[in-house]
Amino acid sequence: MRLRSGAMDLDARFSTPGDPVCAPDWLALREPADAAARASALVEPLRGRSLAVVRDLGCGSGSMGRWLRPLLPTGPWYLHDRDPVLLEIAARDGGIPVLGDLAAVDSFAGTDLVTCSALLDLLTAPEVDRLVDLCVDAGAAALFTLSVTGGVTLDPVDPLDAAVAAAFDAHQRRSDLLGPDAGAYAAEAFRSRGARVETAESPWRLVAGPLLEEWLRGRLAAAVEQDPALAPDAAAYLHRRLANPDLRAVVPHIDLLAH
Repeated sequence: MRLRSGAMDLDARFSTPGDPVCAPDWLALREPADAAARASALVEPLRGRSLAVVRDLGCGSGSMGRWLRPLLPTGPWYLHDRDPVLLEIAARDGGIPVLGDLAAVDSFAGTDLVTCSALLDLLTAPEVDRLVDLCVDAGAAALFTLSVTGGVTLDPVDPLDAAVAAAFDAHQRRSDLLGPDAGAYAAEAFRSRGARVETAESPWRLVAGPLLEEWLRGRLAAAVEQDPALAPDAAAYLHRRLANPDLRAVVPHIDLLAH
């Protein structure tokens, strides 16, 4: 959806919130923030565990592997994604590319660790249940990072923040997607199947700059798509936000380890 008001283009340039296929430029832009946010403490329980086979679901351009592989000795690293362009980028750092949708995976047999980043909130409850079942049935540990939880904080505040936040969260829950409920849902699903679950907060902490601008553009575009009543005020809101060099944002996420 393209959104224009006056001369200001409200579109995100590299990202479409909720789209399971991401642009390489967006993934490159967010990779440092992802790496800084992930809860490295959840890696500690995996040390000393045999990790002969790892599967990285929705691997994108491979940022999860670039973050995790230096922290843990692993064997073959399987890269799963539906986008051949992203798989090619990810495989440059090593790993075995597997092209296809997650729905096509019917077993994790022989896998020691299943991992993903910023994926769970794009799934429905039945899809998360199926993913949890695959991990538990295989006896594989699961390290799922950067699932959004809502509750974004912007500083300084703006009168339109609350309406944008409500519309954005509703957009993430469209078509039965779990959106900001995904991390908590997955944790309970693992617990109900007898897994030990540990969670940790993993917030993005953004300052004025290219990532904050791209994130804000994408957030606003999704909010207006969900609630068109926001459209008349959207351009002025974006202008106010981007004109403030002191703008800060905290974007909460949750990381989950099940083992």
